[in-house]
Amino acid sequence: MEKLMKVCCLGPLFLLLGLLPFAIGGHDYGQALTKSILFFEAQRSGYLPSNQRVKWRSHSGLEDGKSSGVNLVGGYYDAGDNVKFGLPMAFTITMMSWSIIEYGKQMASSGELSNAMEAVKWGTDYLIKAHPEPNVFYGEVGDGNTDHYCWQRPEDMTTSRQAYRIDTSNPGSDLAAETAAAMAAASMVFRRSDPSYSKTLLSHAYQLFDFADKYRGKYDGSITIAQKYYRSVSGYADELLWGAAWLYKATNSEYYLNYLGNNGNALGGTGWAMTEFGWDVKYAGVQTLVAKFLMGGNTGKHASVFEQYQEKAEFFMCSCLGKSNHNVQKTPGGLIFRQKWNNLQFVTSASFLLTVYSDYLTSAGKTLKCSSGNVQPSELLSFAKSQVDYILGDNPRATSYMVGYGSNYPRQTHHRGSSIVSIKNDPSFVSCRGGYATWFSRKSSDPNLLDGAIVGGPDAYDNFADERDNYEQTEPATYNNAPLLGLLARLHGGHSGYNQLLPVILPTAKAIAVKPKQTPKVTLTPSPASSMQQIAVEQKITTSWVSGGKTYYRYSTTLTNKSGKTLKSLELSVSNLYGSLWGLKKSGDSYGFPAWIKYLDAGKSIEFVYIQSASPATVSVSSYTLA
Repeated sequence: MEKLMKVCCLGPLFLLLGLLPFAIGGHDYGQALTKSILFFEAQRSGYLPSNQRVKWRSHSGLEDGKSSGVNLVGGYYDAGDNVKFGLPMAFTITMMSWSIIEYGKQMASSGELSNAMEAVKWGTDYLIKAHPEPNVFYGEVGDGNTDHYCWQRPEDMTTSRQAYRIDTSNPGSDLAAETAAAMAAASMVFRRSDPSYSKTLLSHAYQLFDFADKYRGKYDGSITIAQKYYRSVSGYADELLWGAAWLYKATNSEYYLNYLGNNGNALGGTGWAMTEFGWDVKYAGVQTLVAKFLMGGNTGKHASVFEQYQEKAEFFMCSCLGKSNHNVQKTPGGLIFRQKWNNLQFVTSASFLLTVYSDYLTSAGKTLKCSSGNVQPSELLSFAKSQVDYILGDNPRATSYMVGYGSNYPRQTHHRGSSIVSIKNDPSFVSCRGGYATWFSRKSSDPNLLDGAIVGGPDAYDNFADERDNYEQTEPATYNNAPLLGLLARLHGGHSGYNQLLPVILPTAKAIAVKPKQTPKVTLTPSPASSMQQIAVEQKITTSWVSGGKTYYRYSTTLTNKSGKTLKSLELSVSNLYGSLWGLKKSGDSYGFPAWIKYLDAGKSIEFVYIQSASPATVSVSSYTLA
């Protein structure tokens, strides 16, 4: 990537709020989602599969790792160059996985879930190879200095493919912990469709987190050649919390919950109030996840600490909306603006956090608390949508910053592969410097369409120059696209109908109409539950799957207040329960309202879920009061 990445301080930005008055009609978010996933196939390194859809690419980097005695073939090139940088690659995988975890149902409805999962697996297959021993991780293949001296398509590379690693003598806690987060998040993506692979990912996540925590140090102090391109300005504290949050989300292990609670202050999770989120600075992401744990009643003994995390999460949300004492900068056209170099990476990542937090608040029945007053969840989603719409063309230039979307998009991307004729059309060797003379300097459109790529984007005044040497604005990156997958799926498919604070089981990855013969018919049967007519309890199977020879069912139980009064002090008895239950708070042998609900108004309902390979649990109302 042609960049000296940000070396600015982590302090808040003091900026001005702009509104977006340039809406020009609705967008095809489904088409944009398809293209956004397709971009990752253009970034593939290694042996390309037979179902490769980006046909102008071919095999590359086939001897990566060979000189170090390890197989490092595969993975993703980060941007417009031919280097495999571990830190942004792992963050890309984490954010793609988070997108699927939250909005996989919407992806499935548009037929893109299997493609999104393949994109994740292409990355995790490589990360597994890069972790050959518990305390060894290869964090880079190639180097930016020699790579940027040349302008060659990946298939012709003559530059250094040296591999760089971290180990106990040369630690890299930020890199190892981010990769642990990626593995843990991805393990959730494959938990149903490939349980064995999911367990493998989780095993690597455990080891990498332990490595990161025990042998502390910044990765760019060990892989110094990365400093010019992906310097770890924020250090490793945020990644340690990020990794712990994802491991808790993936495992429900109290060890990681306690890690977040016990280290929130020391590692900055409860202290840093951020106005950015990206491959380097993870605090806002950690704070958003922990806020979700808090709203879902998963705090253990750390409720007061988690509330501090949530305060900082809400500072981030309010700052983006322009409703804080310290707001993010926006362009006159209303786009979040953080820096002139690849600014859109911050726009997509911030908009993703706004979107998931909107859904968390909606599920919890809460509002966002800003210094200017309370904000409805819908306002967060609306603002996130405005940012996506800006990217897709609703801006002062009427330019789509997604290549291939709309009619007016960047044609001269700063990208080696797309700017040089495909090796399939012209196999003539493109030399290191010859590529600059013949292809880089051309003032015409790329010969290959980099479909779906999100480029760096406009400057602080909404200006943009579509020129190949304008790497600050025309270079794409994988981490620009990764958060956008979830955003586009949400905008295209709407709300899933699930409570976002409860675990969501991903639907079948393949978009096919044939149902497995062994899948039981979904029923809507009343539970053998309460005899108290004022409180109705109904259970249903929402999905089922087979793992390890057993059939598992996700049961959704809805409790409705039919009394005509406000329901308080509810106590439920749940027997014949053999798995975990989410959405209620356990007290002794009984269950009550979850942490985010204090009472239930007349006619209102709450939902809780559990998963087990057995018949439904028996749910009965033990006691309650009406007011």
